[in-house]
Amino acid sequence: MVDNEWTFAVKDQPYRIVGEPDRGGLLIVGDHASNRIPQGVDLGIATPELHRHIAWDIGVADVAELIVGQYPCAAFLGNVSRLVTDLNRYPSDADVVPKQSDGLFIPGNDLSEEQREDRIERYFVPYHDKLTAILFEHRPTLILSLHSFTPSLASRPKEQRPWEVGVLYNDAEEPSKHAIAFLDNAGICVGDQLPYSGKILNATMNRHAEANAIPYVGIELRQNEVDHRAGQERFARILIEMCHYVSEKLGLGLQKP
Repeated sequence: MVDNEWTFAVKDQPYRIVGEPDRGGLLIVGDHASNRIPQGVDLGIATPELHRHIAWDIGVADVAELIVGQYPCAAFLGNVSRLVTDLNRYPSDADVVPKQSDGLFIPGNDLSEEQREDRIERYFVPYHDKLTAILFEHRPTLILSLHSFTPSLASRPKEQRPWEVGVLYNDAEEPSKHAIAFLDNAGICVGDQLPYSGKILNATMNRHAEANAIPYVGIELRQNEVDHRAGQERFARILIEMCHYVSEKLGLGLQKP
């Protein structure tokens, strides 16, 4: 794990920062990078559930930290479980505080409207306020939005998910199209808007990247590819090279790895 003054300064917040954001550089954003449950929040579920995909994006924090350790960039990572609040949603969305996930009922999230608003104010709002501030003070050249997806859903066991990597986007398609070409040429089974569509699930990038005309690539890594060190190191290297390739194609001028 990369440790520095930024990481220390925000360790008890709903976000943490690895590396030092730099204007004109690369910024990694990982909304679901942690399965941490803050003190005072009781979800009413068994502890083993927090190690499943429903609680976080497995592998994302490790891959992000490896990238920061190998390339001059920073990572802005969610530091609470997506079961506490889903940071990649809009505050008005019903599932910003999810009452169920992949068939599991979450009794601690059966909240009154006042309790729901308090949860959002405590964790969701500070995360997005801080990201807004970073983008204003240290506007990056490119954002790498990093997520991971489970190979199979308990609620849809017959659904096939063969993609090693999915690339998601909404209106800003060009950076992701270059990313897809790079990954395909690297021999990776890549999904274009798979296993999800960025036209539907893209809240953080819609709000912070597209609204500010910052180029970004939305990446979903299949979790069994990055739940171990060798896979994390492999994809850290691949994503560094992919970001540089996208930068070259767009003329953004990111430092060569």
